Amino acid sequence: MISGSTPQTDGCTGQNNEGEDTMGEINATGETETLAASVMEQEEAAAGEEADSQTTYRIERPVYDEAFIRAQLLTHKESSTTLRQRLALQFQCSSQKVKAAALSFLPILTWLPSYPVKQYLFSDVVSGLSTGVVQLPQGLAYAMLAAVPPVYGLYSSFYPVLLYTFFGTSRHISVGTFAVISLMIGAVAVREAPDSMFYVLPTNGSNASAVLDVEARDARRVQVAVVLTTLVGIIQFALGLLRFGFVAIYLTEPLVRGFTTAAAVHVVVSQLKYLLGVKTQRFSGPLSVIYSVKAVLSDITSTNVSTVILGLACIVFLYTVKDLNERFKKKLPIPIPGEIIVVIVSTGVSYGLSLSGDYKVDVVGKIPTGLLPPAAPEFSLLPSLVTDSFAVAIVGFSMGISLAKTFALKHGYSVDGNQELIALGLCNFISSFFQTFAITCSMSRSLVQESTGGKTQIAGLLASLMVLLVVVAIGFVFQPLPQTALAAIIMVNLLGMFKQFRDIPALWRTSKIELAIWLVAFVASVLLGLDYGLLVAIAFAILTVIYRTQSPKSAILGHVPGTGLYCDVDEYEEAAEYEGIKIFHSNSSIYFANSDLYVNALKEKTGVDPEALQAARKTQKKRMEKADGTHTPSLKTCGRNKQQEMTHEVLSYELVVQEERNGQLESHSEEAVFLEPPLTAVHSIILDWTPASFIDSVGAKAIKQVIKEYAAVDIQVVIAGCSRSLLSELDTLQFFNGVVTLTMVFPTVHDAVLHCQRSYPRPSATPTDGTI
Repeated sequence: MISGSTPQTDGCTGQNNEGEDTMGEINATGETETLAASVMEQEEAAAGEEADSQTTYRIERPVYDEAFIRAQLLTHKESSTTLRQRLALQFQCSSQKVKAAALSFLPILTWLPSYPVKQYLFSDVVSGLSTGVVQLPQGLAYAMLAAVPPVYGLYSSFYPVLLYTFFGTSRHISVGTFAVISLMIGAVAVREAPDSMFYVLPTNGSNASAVLDVEARDARRVQVAVVLTTLVGIIQFALGLLRFGFVAIYLTEPLVRGFTTAAAVHVVVSQLKYLLGVKTQRFSGPLSVIYSVKAVLSDITSTNVSTVILGLACIVFLYTVKDLNERFKKKLPIPIPGEIIVVIVSTGVSYGLSLSGDYKVDVVGKIPTGLLPPAAPEFSLLPSLVTDSFAVAIVGFSMGISLAKTFALKHGYSVDGNQELIALGLCNFISSFFQTFAITCSMSRSLVQESTGGKTQIAGLLASLMVLLVVVAIGFVFQPLPQTALAAIIMVNLLGMFKQFRDIPALWRTSKIELAIWLVAFVASVLLGLDYGLLVAIAFAILTVIYRTQSPKSAILGHVPGTGLYCDVDEYEEAAEYEGIKIFHSNSSIYFANSDLYVNALKEKTGVDPEALQAARKTQKKRMEKADGTHTPSLKTCGRNKQQEMTHEVLSYELVVQEERNGQLESHSEEAVFLEPPLTAVHSIILDWTPASFIDSVGAKAIKQVIKEYAAVDIQVVIAGCSRSLLSELDTLQFFNGVVTLTMVFPTVHDAVLHCQRSYPRPSATPTDGTI
């Protein structure tokens, strides 16, 4: 037999099986942890071998209500410090606080002084070189997505990576350019600096058509990307200082995966023109995917055959290398660097065969040697970029923190979400003065850095130094690099994102709501663009939360004999209701959005509507008054109530006006006796608030009102299973006054059941000694 506090599991509420004031004994058996260790040890000693399979404990106490608990059992701790003292302590400066703040702001100080050179250095060098050869071609390629010249991708692969080494808390992620963020930046750059703004007439005054000033267009798009990056950095840094690292939780995993899959579609569509060698306009905003595909198909006849052949060859080679790396990752010391091989070989082929001059294959073009001096962004562009910067900041942080937590869990360390926000904010803000665009971590590079044995961000530092070497010394070597090769690199790197379509059947089997979030995020982002699509997806995800709280599962609970469990009587055959008592359970909190739904579900599930009972009582009273005037005094009359048909009814009552005298039953004969029969067999309703975590003023008013309505028809309503925090909220809301008192609140459902049985005893009722 089980008693005591039992966890709520599988649709059941576990409760203490307590005695009343008679101190009835409670027996319990369970395979979970004991509530009284000393008693458990005694029971184990007495039970012998049987205790090896089952643990037994006994507890004996009276029925508790909240008034008794506050008066006799629990006393609030009094704070020994005043608010002024707490504030003074909070803002007090000490050497320990300064040291803690420095270590928190510069996490590198926590591990660099104790860096184990012999154990870690070789692994970090190998990992850094491996990551660098991937970072170099991706930087060039993702600059195309950001609608800026390729060299700016190299800048963005150096400065932020260098800064993250000092400020980041993850040891394994590789920050830098990323396809989704680059595409979002490119969409903004194209919107703010479209091609139509840069068509100029020839200077010789001829009647030739206007030509596109590519240099002026690219310069303007770089300004837009740089200002956007500055604003993204400010937002991320401010959110980190305000401890807003939790904002990423609103980007639930199905939302992120649907969003990134849609981003992959955008990226592939944007690269079709480079793969085919056609000249089309770049679109942004809603339906940009459809417009881009239409533009490519309408100009498909001008496809450059040499470009297509080279691009397809690169795709086949990269896919083969990627497959080999996956198949033999346990045998290969380091992954085969397919991207750098493609860059080197395609650059050599382009230079040797003069693909740009003889075959009209588009190439990267001029790559300036050296780093640019720092320059202030064009802050006049800020007002039009605020909304976009928030979207880029949140998505970038969400990508970074999710991957950082994955690696931290795998390798047994922790990452600080707020410090990650600060680190990304500083990387973006400071780097923007050196002409970079916004960055986050890259999944493919992070996997390379981790799988090749990287131990710390020294690996990332070495990767950035490799990029610096290319920028300073040998950047000109990559000027003949065909753009179709970069498009191939981008497309093949997106294969992992397209595999996320496998989520759909899995989510269909596990959670239809999460499937809806995934599909809405995908469809909205594909059709409306990544910025508006993200807003729609977040709004829809929040609506699903509201829907779940407004559509909770409610049930009538019954007692499982011989246990302390109260389970749904519709779901479990063993669960049986107590006579005249309805135990209502709803798995949600009560607040303004669902308070009316809660009350309606209560009336529907219990089958007791106080308004209907009031109306029926008035009708019955009129009928009895009318009958009183038509009967003679000598008529023997008895009242019998009709059996009430209600959901989960346990039994109906038959009340006959009788009086026991001298051991015999005699009917009244001197005068007619009329009793007002009860209209329902239910005399008590217990509200199980075990799942409730909060209640607001609207919910409290709704509960008080329904308690008054039931009291008017002689049905008592009591509350069970309130947490201490919920009781504190009820105290603040002044819930316990008037019709509601502390004596109506019980710590467990079984306390409430025993109280109701004692208040309304029935001859056939279960004894109120607390024994199950």
